[in-house]
Amino acid sequence: MKYRLFDFSSGDGELLTRGGLERVSDHAEAIEQVLGELRAGDWIVSEDDLAAVGFKAIMAEGRTGCLELTPEVIDSMEACNNIAPAHNPPYIRGIRLFAEKMPSVPLVGLFETAFYQWAPEASICYAVPQSWHDAGIRRWGFHGASHKFIAERSAELLGRDDVAQRARNLYVDDAGSPVDGPPLRVVSCHLGGSSSITGILNGAAVGNSMGLSPQSGLPQNNRVGDLDSMAVLHMMRREGLSIDDVENALCNEGGLKGLSGGHNDIRDIVSEAGSGNAQAKHALDVYVHSARHWLGSYLAQLNGLDALVFTAGIGENRAGIRAAICANLDQLGIRLDAEKNAAAQAGETVISADDSPAKVMIIPTNEELVVAREVKRYLDHRRN
Repeated sequence: MKYRLFDFSSGDGELLTRGGLERVSDHAEAIEQVLGELRAGDWIVSEDDLAAVGFKAIMAEGRTGCLELTPEVIDSMEACNNIAPAHNPPYIRGIRLFAEKMPSVPLVGLFETAFYQWAPEASICYAVPQSWHDAGIRRWGFHGASHKFIAERSAELLGRDDVAQRARNLYVDDAGSPVDGPPLRVVSCHLGGSSSITGILNGAAVGNSMGLSPQSGLPQNNRVGDLDSMAVLHMMRREGLSIDDVENALCNEGGLKGLSGGHNDIRDIVSEAGSGNAQAKHALDVYVHSARHWLGSYLAQLNGLDALVFTAGIGENRAGIRAAICANLDQLGIRLDAEKNAAAQAGETVISADDSPAKVMIIPTNEELVVAREVKRYLDHRRN
């Protein structure tokens, strides 16, 4: 359980303090501990000093955007529990506990799907029967707060304030802000225990490697990623597996864990691969291949590239994986500087060669700031 406290009384959101709890077994106690830390630090006297509590919510049936987490919205989230079993249930428990403990404080969620509201229809559509479309079976996309931050910050670093402003105001003016200069084409690689890749044109997403659920796209730490749907039916018939058996296999025993022989932490997998473990090496190869697949997809959709951005735990800290993803892409305008890449430390940096047509960058993401900004906007809009 992580938290950050922002002050919007002046400026664009000043981070006052941050904290987090590991191995939470009782969310009610955890909430009390967080409030206790804020009181002990003299940041608040009581919860009434908080204008709102913002959540990086995952998904809700038939809803997206930045929404107050009313009982009706929470019910819509609950309807997606089977699609996002690792995410929605604990979020819902936490939200309901916050509502009990601070009933006078607005609870607002920025849904991870919100950043993809303006993606081209063709990029979000599965070729399924119409009745499935009507039931919401489509590519929703996730890690929206992270990729939105990258859309804003990469544009700033590339000197495109017009695009940065458009990215910042996406949820305000329905992605309608004009862009003064030429198109700005960015591919954002959020690589961590959960990974996704997004193509971004002029600050707005054109698609995301994740689909209906956060279980899809690249191999995740212990979730399978992309898989032919017939594989599920085949294994159910061949092995007599139940729905619960399949869900456990795909959500808990797949991904890098399934490929590497039981390791789901990239640090352990890299270490094992370096020691000659063939399964661990294979897991890394599959992960990199999938990342390059999605990078290539968005290179084609964007008709080129101005910046390739790496973010999140793996993206920011694993020079070897960055190098493998960028290898032999010079004909596509991506030329990594091996020394800059190997020497990269924490923080924003450019790791491409000086003559690379596309910049390759490391930008630490800031999902919490994005959530806080949108919650502030929601409160301002509600007051007006």
